[in-house]
Amino acid sequence: MTDHDRQWLEAAIALSYQSPPVSFAYAVGAVVVGPDGARLATGYSRETDPYVHAEEAALAKLADTDLSGATIYSSLEPCSTRRSRPRSCTQLILAAGIRRVVFALREPPLLADCHAVELLQAAGVEVVEIPDLADQVRAVNGHLLLPDQSP
Repeated sequence: MTDHDRQWLEAAIALSYQSPPVSFAYAVGAVVVGPDGARLATGYSRETDPYVHAEEAALAKLADTDLSGATIYSSLEPCSTRRSRPRSCTQLILAAGIRRVVFALREPPLLADCHAVELLQAAGVEVVEIPDLADQVRAVNGHLLLPDQSP
């Protein structure tokens, strides 16, 4: 983890506050950063429609862009199971060629059973968790009453 990781993840968390709260989904923010450290795209939950996820919104802005050296910062662990779309955010990240994912909070088992960390790592993606920012993610998702899962 670097200071830049923390700064970009805090930016993703700040974006999550733009997500309209709903009872069936988390409020999430995402930032895609290029290998040179420049922001390439951002997204947040429900940015373009009631079912779009933050990572999906950000990646849609980068179609036909080489993301092999990029990092995606997501306030919450990317979904690995999806009811509203044919592909999960984990699948979208892998298809985009992103090799590094940084997030603050593992997805609680409230809405789905998530295994993104394991799936990404199995595909050779570097996964960085910054758990000391997790309380900020819980705060923006207070409408869902997320439990503290720390040991």
